[in-house]
Amino acid sequence: MGTGFTIDTCLKVARYGIHSVLSLGDDELIERVREYHCKEYGIHYEEIEGGSEDHRAKRITAYLNQLNLLVNDQFEALRQQSFETGKDINRYFKLLPDGDLKREYNRVMSDALPVENKKRRQDELRRLMRPGCINVNVMTKVDCNIDRIDHSMHEPDKTDALNGLKGFAESDVRSSIIFSAGMNPRLYGAIAKYPDFFPDLTGAIKKQVVLKVSDYRSAAIQGRFLAKKGIWVSEWRFESGLNCGGHAFATQGMLMGPILKEFKERRMELIETLFPLYEAALEKTGREIGGPPPHRFTVQGGVGTHAEHDAILKYYEADATGWGSPFLLVPEAVRIDDGHLEKVRVAGEKEIKLTRSSPLGIPFWNLLTSESEAYRREQIADGKAGSICPHRYLKFNTEFTKKPICRSSKAYQALKIKEINGRDDLDVEQKSAHVQETTDRACICFDLSAPALKVMNLPTTSKLNVCVGPNARFFDKVSSLREMVDHIYGRIDLLKGENRPNMFLNELKLYMEYMAEEVERVRLKLSNQTHDYFEGYKLNLLNGIEYYREQADNLVAKGRDNFLSQLDTLAAEIDAMVLPAPLALEPA
Repeated sequence: MGTGFTIDTCLKVARYGIHSVLSLGDDELIERVREYHCKEYGIHYEEIEGGSEDHRAKRITAYLNQLNLLVNDQFEALRQQSFETGKDINRYFKLLPDGDLKREYNRVMSDALPVENKKRRQDELRRLMRPGCINVNVMTKVDCNIDRIDHSMHEPDKTDALNGLKGFAESDVRSSIIFSAGMNPRLYGAIAKYPDFFPDLTGAIKKQVVLKVSDYRSAAIQGRFLAKKGIWVSEWRFESGLNCGGHAFATQGMLMGPILKEFKERRMELIETLFPLYEAALEKTGREIGGPPPHRFTVQGGVGTHAEHDAILKYYEADATGWGSPFLLVPEAVRIDDGHLEKVRVAGEKEIKLTRSSPLGIPFWNLLTSESEAYRREQIADGKAGSICPHRYLKFNTEFTKKPICRSSKAYQALKIKEINGRDDLDVEQKSAHVQETTDRACICFDLSAPALKVMNLPTTSKLNVCVGPNARFFDKVSSLREMVDHIYGRIDLLKGENRPNMFLNELKLYMEYMAEEVERVRLKLSNQTHDYFEGYKLNLLNGIEYYREQADNLVAKGRDNFLSQLDTLAAEIDAMVLPAPLALEPA
């Protein structure tokens, strides 16, 4: 969801028991939003200046503490309300999924109960209420070690990701830190410095670790590394490699269904493997624990209907599903201006594309009609390609310079284009493609902060970028929080009348498109993937299709025959795909 859209979502939804996630990537944005809320709520504000000692970690800690205080105040005020008609406390219970607590609320609110009995049971309902968690995200690969003020090198323990961890660890919040984008050993090794990540005397862990993973193998490798440090993974958050928002970490054609099957079958094996390592590491620190702490397995990426949500919970035995991009059409929950809200609403396949916009070199879902993209194209047309790099969070490239620079910067793009034009191994078409891929890089670290700043009417020169995922193509209604929650739980259908394929078909099509694009990139010398890689990719897709054929009854609530027919059509298209020729080996 980027940095700006959900920077203060917890203040909108946590009182109703809804968890949300904010990115710790941009401490400049965090500090400005903290100042904004201090003024809004009449709290004394003391600036933490950029360049001051430990400023990034201190800004994050101060903001999280502020959010924690405000959310707790909101929640307690809500909990103390009467259950009269129109009171917000009723909204808390009406948003709940159907279950024991919801059923008890409905019974208590019926007219059949005596007044005294009703009051006692209303108090019991209040006791069972819980606020949503203020969870945070750290993208492990965004770990710049260059000071953004004086451009000096940070100490090894002062990098951006480690300072993000420190800011969270030293805050008051009881929640989770979500690590995405793969393993960062230095970052993971630092977690054990902070006591809140270890179980207390009751076995509870105040600050929990969530790993966002794209397959079982990644989960096992990262889990073992952390367990040996005495850190328990409280949640394994599987995300589709392509059917997601923002950065996309594609697998080699391994599809969601077969991956979820492996998680389902080997979930307890994973816990049984990790717990002895975890227990031994705790013993070295003088801690004891009676058994494995709780863990959750959750799924996100492309879930768009209640039937899909239900299939994942029931068939794959997941504990929850995550929803991101559809909430960009819920202004009650996120920060988005009216203009871009409308652009997301009407966006389809042509407007929401997997691009090369990220300077990290990772495919990135992008709204092509955003202010950021329009400005980037204008700059190219004016011969001014690239960004002035105002935030400098993604300065990692040393291809042409001793000091790292960002691949979205004017400096890098000018040097890269000069190099491309001087290459003798590229023809005219290939040179054009290389130049375009170079100038496709956008200033995402600065422009993703714009949604919050613009809606809050705070001055900024950033141009709003929208990292919306492909699932949003099927949602075309601006919704209230109640409507979106009711859609998730099957009480209403926001996609009624939409010709939307099943989520597993959508992901399969995305992987086919990605494969075709990669084949073309090989031809243009933008990729060095081999024939063997594509053969493996193709085989994984076909194996995934066969799995879906076998499991159609379990995965598709309605339209099974159409689902199977589409699988047959897509399998034929995959069989017909032309792959790059194998490399010819010259005789020795």
